[in-house]
Amino acid sequence: MSPVGEAASSALLRARYDVVVVGGGHNGLVAAAYLARAGRSVLVVERADHTGGAAVSARVFPGVDARLSRYSYLVSLLPQQIVRDLGLHFETRRRRISSYTPVGAGGLLVDNGSEAGTRESFARITGSDRDFLAWQRFYAQTAELARRVFPTLTSPLPTRDEMCRTVDDSALWEAIFERPLGEWVEATFADDTVRGVVLTDALIGTFTHAHDPSLLQNRCFLYHVIGGGTGDWDVPVGGMGALTDALAAAARAAGAEIMTGCAVTGIETDGSTAQVDFSTARGDTGTVVAERVLANAAPYELARLLGETAERPEGSQLKINMLLRRLPRLRDTGVDPAAAFAGTFHIAESGSQLERAYREAAAGQLPSAPPAEIYCHTLTDPSILSPELLAQGMHTLTLFGLHTPARLFAADPDGTKAALVDATLAQLDSVLAEPIRDCLALDADGRPCLEAKSPIDLERDIGLPGGHIFHRDLEFPYLPDESDNSAAARWGVATAHRNILLCGAGAVRGGGVSGIGGHNAAMAVLESDN
Repeated sequence: MSPVGEAASSALLRARYDVVVVGGGHNGLVAAAYLARAGRSVLVVERADHTGGAAVSARVFPGVDARLSRYSYLVSLLPQQIVRDLGLHFETRRRRISSYTPVGAGGLLVDNGSEAGTRESFARITGSDRDFLAWQRFYAQTAELARRVFPTLTSPLPTRDEMCRTVDDSALWEAIFERPLGEWVEATFADDTVRGVVLTDALIGTFTHAHDPSLLQNRCFLYHVIGGGTGDWDVPVGGMGALTDALAAAARAAGAEIMTGCAVTGIETDGSTAQVDFSTARGDTGTVVAERVLANAAPYELARLLGETAERPEGSQLKINMLLRRLPRLRDTGVDPAAAFAGTFHIAESGSQLERAYREAAAGQLPSAPPAEIYCHTLTDPSILSPELLAQGMHTLTLFGLHTPARLFAADPDGTKAALVDATLAQLDSVLAEPIRDCLALDADGRPCLEAKSPIDLERDIGLPGGHIFHRDLEFPYLPDESDNSAAARWGVATAHRNILLCGAGAVRGGGVSGIGGHNAAMAVLESDN
């Protein structure tokens, strides 16, 4: 291999580093900050012209000063330990409203600030207190699960038996770790709407169903209900880019170098030293040498860079970003739109609707009633809008659609996306008193402020293979049976190469905006060096 090219080397302090981090997303920045603070020489290489990966804020619409969380949009799994350790100036806000689900002429409103109001809403929709009381018991159990399991995510992986003892509830262990989640949900709740509200946490970004024997839905559900030790999904103040801006600043302050506009083109390793080939946006090429490489990229992408093969993941979601002149009116006149959209607004997400949409997509068809959920960032944090937009009463809406696997877009990516957007917005319109398109703001060119991203777009725009937002299917947070005893394996970041570690969402406890993959990769490096 050639040494670092002359043009490229002018941006680097050295040709050899203790650690090269491939990918400047939030996990890579967490790893870089920890390792640089520990005295390691660290280079972060990012192909885009900015850091952040999927956790970014952007002015999406021309001439409109609204800084939207373009891809990732809520925070649950980020441990406060990381925020404290790295001295981050970053804040989240809890949403008082958990969710609103339209049902006929009414709707189910789950209000964290009013037990009486929530109980009344359950009774009105389900006809009795039965499912409300079951809801309280169910989420008391998941809250205890969160309290016990979440602290383990930033420690070496426990064994399966150790995790079972940590959970310390044989019935709950069976329901989450042994049996398809649908069995527990259906035994607990009688109402189809309530079942669906619960099951959505098992299906976000995950193409599966309630009774999947692989328990993929259980794994997804587990991570969604344990975040922060509470299961709350909070709003990042200033948008998601506020987190990655703070992380980049922390990494640089600790001495890490960050090189953007620089794409890694290949990696070679002999187990002791790795060489990382790259090319810059200017067309320069070069190689940098490191003792270790931390891959903040999907395992599929890492395999490609190593000249190896891996199973290609498949994402399954639709993301729509909108800017509104005002919130739309609801068919349900008993609920203020400011309450309905402040939490998670469920569309076509009853248990039976979720199952039907999955079956249709698995058969190669777009769901006839696409399930989706929406929330309004600006009702909790208006700081992402300029004072002028706030004065005009504008709001953002973020829509996340389920059961739209990448395979559906293969033949006609743009046409399929357009058809899916129309079908999804029509489903939303069915519960509104006016079409959502009538509420959209216009950009500087007079176009509606609406942006849609399919799995194909996520692969093209931010390098997620198959558009999989978790890099690959999630895993239970304990040691796999075949694991070795290396530090990397015990921290859940090992690859087939001793000096190449995963530090992103593809790590054993990756997924979501958490920083856990980056933290654990850094801890594995430091442990190995001691």
